[in-house]
Amino acid sequence: MASTRAAIRYAKAILEIANSKNATSEVSADMALIASTIQSNSELNSFIQNPLVRTENKKDVVSEVFASVNPVTQSIFQLLLENKRFGILDSIAVEYNKLFDIINGVETAKVTTAVPMDAALEAKVLAKIATISSSKKITIENIVDPAIIGGFILRIGDKQYNASIADRLQVLKRELSN
Repeated sequence: MASTRAAIRYAKAILEIANSKNATSEVSADMALIASTIQSNSELNSFIQNPLVRTENKKDVVSEVFASVNPVTQSIFQLLLENKRFGILDSIAVEYNKLFDIINGVETAKVTTAVPMDAALEAKVLAKIATISSSKKITIENIVDPAIIGGFILRIGDKQYNASIADRLQVLKRELSN
């Protein structure tokens, strides 16, 4: 799911419409639902991406699957039908939520660990991030990568702190090879 310029433009447009109708939060929840549903359901994703399926059929299916979403969110389906761009629906949803978070001052901290974080560790990490970051609201996205062996890699915006065992072993290897 590559972010495209078109997805960003559509996301900005839907954010402006939602803002004018005071429905940004509802549309954000809808977009999160759309993104997670498409990404977790390979059959739906394949159907939307399939160039052989008529766009009218895609609109009908997507409208039925997401029948409970806000009318502002549903308006994007008609626009994608007219422009034959259903393939970027999940990218639009992701980009919308990124823009929504920026407007609301929410920052996402990506924490890469070797094993999934439990609730206690997540609370500690969130407390530590609050002392480092100037953002009022922070959400944590946990990425599991066994290749880091242990420790963690914290990325907030363009800042990264690498406290992984793999990184320390790499530094030690460079020192010993000199």
